[in-house]
Amino acid sequence: MSRRNTTRKRPEAAEQAFVRIIGGDWRSRRIPFAAIEGLRPTPDRVRETLFNWLQGVTEGARCVDLCAGSGALGLEALSRGAGSLTFVDQSSLVARTLRENLQKLKVQNAEVVNASALDWLSALPADESERFDLVFMDPPFRKGLVAPLCALLESHNLLSERAMVYVESEKEIGAPDVPESWSLYREKHAGQVSYRLYECSSDHG
Repeated sequence: MSRRNTTRKRPEAAEQAFVRIIGGDWRSRRIPFAAIEGLRPTPDRVRETLFNWLQGVTEGARCVDLCAGSGALGLEALSRGAGSLTFVDQSSLVARTLRENLQKLKVQNAEVVNASALDWLSALPADESERFDLVFMDPPFRKGLVAPLCALLESHNLLSERAMVYVESEKEIGAPDVPESWSLYREKHAGQVSYRLYECSSDHG
């Protein structure tokens, strides 16, 4: 009689998948992430295009990865010399996995915040020393998050002068609603996904 236990899976465990870093110090390194429902890492070719657009911008930049998920965008930025990186995600499992990855990579200039991106941005003070140079935004599709996240970045004075904001969204909604002072720097489409990079010439005091 078999004594094999077929119900050993931990209740909070999720299947593990991997993303590959495209360039920089960790080039070709495979990074695990929790493959939970709705989490879709930015594809390799999209990240390669994005960071080609960001040449000369990423190194030394103060960055935030909103709705971080796998952390692919933020980790790519760190690999390419970002000055600091804050990962924000409301899933406790995602946050725990990101912290584990940062520890394995011996990263000293990044932090993980387990919170809703909307709530976290709303609570940030309008402090000049806390403004971001580079923002990655790849929120869950069909949740209507892009416009309010962009509005908060602008209205709370969270962007440095000429900051860059990357927005990934479902192609079906067309161009997202962004603040008037933002100008479209680059735009491409891949399948059902649109991705855009904005230059934000905000006038903050």
